[in-house]
Amino acid sequence: MRFSKVFVASLFGLAALSACAGPSDTTGAPMTRVANTPEAIPPVDAATQARFEAWVSAFRPRALASGISENTWARATKGIRYNPRVIESDRNQAEFQKKIWQYLETAVSDTRIREGRAALSQHAATLNAIEKRYGVEKEVVAAIWGMETNYGARRGNVLIVPALATLAHDGRRGEFFAKQLIAALKIIQAGDIDPARMTGSWAGAMGHTQFIPTSYLAYAVDFTGDGKRDIWSDNPADALASTAAYLARSGWSKGQPWAVEVTLPAGFNYGLTGKKVRKSPADWASLGVRAAAGGKVPNYGGASILLPAGKGGPALMIFDNFRAISRYNNADAYVIGVGHLSDRIGGKGAFRADWPNAGTPLNEAQRIELQTRLNAMGFEAGKPDGVIGSGTMSALAKWQRARGLPADGWPTLEQLQMMR
Repeated sequence: MRFSKVFVASLFGLAALSACAGPSDTTGAPMTRVANTPEAIPPVDAATQARFEAWVSAFRPRALASGISENTWARATKGIRYNPRVIESDRNQAEFQKKIWQYLETAVSDTRIREGRAALSQHAATLNAIEKRYGVEKEVVAAIWGMETNYGARRGNVLIVPALATLAHDGRRGEFFAKQLIAALKIIQAGDIDPARMTGSWAGAMGHTQFIPTSYLAYAVDFTGDGKRDIWSDNPADALASTAAYLARSGWSKGQPWAVEVTLPAGFNYGLTGKKVRKSPADWASLGVRAAAGGKVPNYGGASILLPAGKGGPALMIFDNFRAISRYNNADAYVIGVGHLSDRIGGKGAFRADWPNAGTPLNEAQRIELQTRLNAMGFEAGKPDGVIGSGTMSALAKWQRARGLPADGWPTLEQLQMMR
């Protein structure tokens, strides 16, 4: 989720998305639900453990000043050990080189669709009650569940307190993880979970739908009424309801689509694409934009045209519910994955337009080079940070237009080579 993920990913840099989505399936193969038994923390040398324990002791006053009781601190940190595996995971996030359509092959695989429909059937009473209370369609809640942990099959078994303490001690993103650690201690202190049962992914995301501690404190709910917001239980009710509550507070509008696939007319001005340009469906229709299924798009409110694979792939008219999902995770690919999976679970078909087969996506170094070169040529791409957002896409579209190319703002290696 947007506030619950450790990193902010972009459509063209999906390492973050892969790292933060939790230990979900990567193949689309059927998943066997596994016991959430905490994994053993491997041993480290005495000097490393001593430095870690010294950091933990030094952190204690900050925790107590944040409202953590002596008793909670003692319970949560008793025998705490440095976990080298979380540092290894943090250091080895391979650049995610899949193209958007390759990503969707896994995210919205036939297996995941089939298992999503089975989950809807198995948990029908719970999901119907959640939809009624929070006004978020059950298919959307199920889709996030499927994307995050394959419907609860892979929730993560890393002990959260040692993992967050290790990452905070490491210092690379120390303050972020320090805040998550204090939030985790507050969850324990509230009685929602014992330290030994607080498990999740290496980066701190927990439960069926992978909340990090600060998002848990802000959005988790006790749907079962047992006095605990138990997102770790084999019963997914609290986790699914918490996800619906999160989306509801993020602006979800029931009955409205996240996106509608559209067709663009010949000669369409690609400079109008991107999230910054919003028009009513009627205004888009006046420019020749039509629903891919035929006819005009109904008036679902202000909308933007998104080209997730450039002019050679599907065109999406995105609405406010797209932005609500992006609060959960800011990567466009993730939002499209959740939205499309929810549609498919609900019985809708695949995208009508084919995905392109041409154009090589850029790795991080190449994205930075692209931004640097655009800036040097006078096309304002902003700070060269490797994140391809609306500013970079707008600058690239201007460069494309100046070169007589279709100005869709879609960066490829071939275009970078032209700049060179």
